[in-house]
Amino acid sequence: MSFSDFSILKLLANTVDILLVWYVIYKLIVIVKGTKAVQLVKGIFVILLVKVISDNFHLQTLGWMMQQVLTWGFVVIAIIFQPELRRALEQLGRGRFFSRTGNQESEDQEKLVESIVKAVDYMAKRRIGALISIERETGMGDYIETGTPLESKISSELLINIFIPNTPLHDGAVILQKNQVAAAACYLPLSESPFISKELGTRHRAALGISEVTDSVTVVVSEETGAISLTKNGELHRDLQSDDFKEMLTTELITQNRVKQASSARWNWRAKKNG
Repeated sequence: MSFSDFSILKLLANTVDILLVWYVIYKLIVIVKGTKAVQLVKGIFVILLVKVISDNFHLQTLGWMMQQVLTWGFVVIAIIFQPELRRALEQLGRGRFFSRTGNQESEDQEKLVESIVKAVDYMAKRRIGALISIERETGMGDYIETGTPLESKISSELLINIFIPNTPLHDGAVILQKNQVAAAACYLPLSESPFISKELGTRHRAALGISEVTDSVTVVVSEETGAISLTKNGELHRDLQSDDFKEMLTTELITQNRVKQASSARWNWRAKKNG
């Protein structure tokens, strides 16, 4: 084997090594997204920045403090964020860490839409107030923590039962995360927009408020009129008919996901072809 061949093999090995490390980092980011660990990562970046500044400007006391934080911080992190670390290891043990779940995700989204539409139709006809927020790319962990954790399979019967008046969990929002009912009786931020109609109540303001700070899709059933509304990207779509509501929900949760998957598949195909 010539020296040039050895150099090419070493270059390929280093390239594969770097790609694998970046992929592992990406999967870790996916796992911690929407959890308390996101704030932890931000805090670590701040500490590292302060450490660099203290070293450059020879701030000895501050530099010593940051060094102690970095030295003992990992032990503290392992204790405080034990649930997140356990979840990551469980996913790795189940073989889900590197798995592709595109087809399964599409089927789950179809069941999700079907359950929501069925529950909303039932509640709208009986004027049962409801507020259902569906997490997408932006994590909603902070809002989930304000409610009662359920982590249950989604079904129309469960959603209806939660919002029956005078039950313990009916007041507040239900947040759906990863095709589960993550929590109920959650508090959502109220919109402060001056353009909201005065006739709209707290549920609509909360639905619009969460759509202004996340990319979630939120469904509202009015307790007074039984009208169905949907919010997304800071927009409020009011008084939707059942068919229009189902079509809009399908577009947001299924059609757009399929477009993203198709785009990703085409990119992978081109990469393989060019490679």
